[in-house]
Amino acid sequence: MNSLTELSPKNVWVHFARLCEIPRMSLHEEELIKHLVKWADARGIESKIDGAGNLILRKTASAGCEDSAPVVLQGHLDMVCQANSGISHDFLRDSIEAIVKDGWVTAENTTLGADNGIGVALALAVLEEPDLTHPAIEVLLTVNEECGMDGARNLDPGTLQGKRLINLDTEEWGHFYLGCSGGMDVKIRYLSRQIKIPTGYSLVRFDVSGLRGGHSGIDIHLGRGNAIKLVAEALRDLCSSVDLFLVEMKGGSARNAIPREAHALCALPDEIAASIDVWVRHRREAWQKRLALSDAGVEFTCTHFDSIPDSSVAKEDGDRILAFLDTVPNGVSLTSQDFPGVTDTSGNLGVAALENEIFEAIIKVRSLHDARTAALAEKLAGHARSYGLEANKAGAYPAWTPDRNSPMLEVCQRVYAREFGKPAGLQVIHAGLECGLLASSHPHLDMISFGPDIRGAHAPGESVEIESVGRCWRLLKALLQEMAKN
Repeated sequence: MNSLTELSPKNVWVHFARLCEIPRMSLHEEELIKHLVKWADARGIESKIDGAGNLILRKTASAGCEDSAPVVLQGHLDMVCQANSGISHDFLRDSIEAIVKDGWVTAENTTLGADNGIGVALALAVLEEPDLTHPAIEVLLTVNEECGMDGARNLDPGTLQGKRLINLDTEEWGHFYLGCSGGMDVKIRYLSRQIKIPTGYSLVRFDVSGLRGGHSGIDIHLGRGNAIKLVAEALRDLCSSVDLFLVEMKGGSARNAIPREAHALCALPDEIAASIDVWVRHRREAWQKRLALSDAGVEFTCTHFDSIPDSSVAKEDGDRILAFLDTVPNGVSLTSQDFPGVTDTSGNLGVAALENEIFEAIIKVRSLHDARTAALAEKLAGHARSYGLEANKAGAYPAWTPDRNSPMLEVCQRVYAREFGKPAGLQVIHAGLECGLLASSHPHLDMISFGPDIRGAHAPGESVEIESVGRCWRLLKALLQEMAKN
């Protein structure tokens, strides 16, 4: 990590380098919290772990600024853990291998954790910046944001003393974010029947790989391939002319990431299996043409096995599962009329698995309007039920509604224009910031969000632009100095 600590602003990158060294998978943030508590104690910074497991750090106001309203800096400790196929990386034990390349910090074969490690690093740097004039500061670092927002969801009302909050978890520099989508999971389950595979069948494994993947909210409008949908499309087409028996299927590893890889184990008649490579090649070539603008590197391969298991899913159940996966709506459902170019409502088929007799899938639904989240989730659940599958909705969290009359926004716009000589853009994000949940437990909070340029969040190759991190640091310091005046 030596190359990171040589970057500017040094105090921000030193913290980020340390975050890369300490594993912080969702639900496993305890080692990082221990490190941060020890770090805070050594600097006389008050630390507290609340009942939800969140870490709260507090620093008193600079001399003469005691009457200024306290400010909350907020981010989350966990990261999405994704690695390229064939890469041996244990996210519970191994450090992230971050490198500096062409003005960006990136992890070539795994996620980087700039989402939201850079936000956390910026907040920590504020706490130890010696010459910064500031109001009283609370740093709220939540847990398990990526898998359910449990930290923000279970934050007790009245925990935060601040009246103004800066969320540091957005990923496009030059914009102040005023709102975000809410979300909900649609969980699907089916108990299939097992049958004995007839004689005269061979086992073949089909693999979809080489897709770019990405964030299931921010990148959902880019038309990238969904590996689960592609493998279901191919096998359902094959089923129309071949008695295929589905043995196993798995795709995706996180509901909030566009699936990059999927595979299926199938039993095919011997004569079909012997010549299936030609069909696979034609299908791959068709996909490469179809996805030329978004996923030209898509691969579709097959592997032949000499032995075959005794049983598979009953053909009717396999057909049912493939038909559902092939036809379930996926991607953008509605674009925003208020914010051009922003997705309003979407669904992402993020995870699907058939193991033994149990089939399970999760669809992540997002919308800038809670009623539309609920409506799309019910539509998708109804689609699953129409195929005889069990479907339940869970994990709902509210959208953060824009307030264009926010006093915080006025201050941010004024300071940004002064520092950078031009106005900032105003935007909402089709992703689940914790601001919606924080507004529920602390309705008095006046909130804004900003962050550096991050590309490829939630997918291997995730990168953050070095120069934009420096701009964030400059803006954050200037905002806190301005807020110390009133």
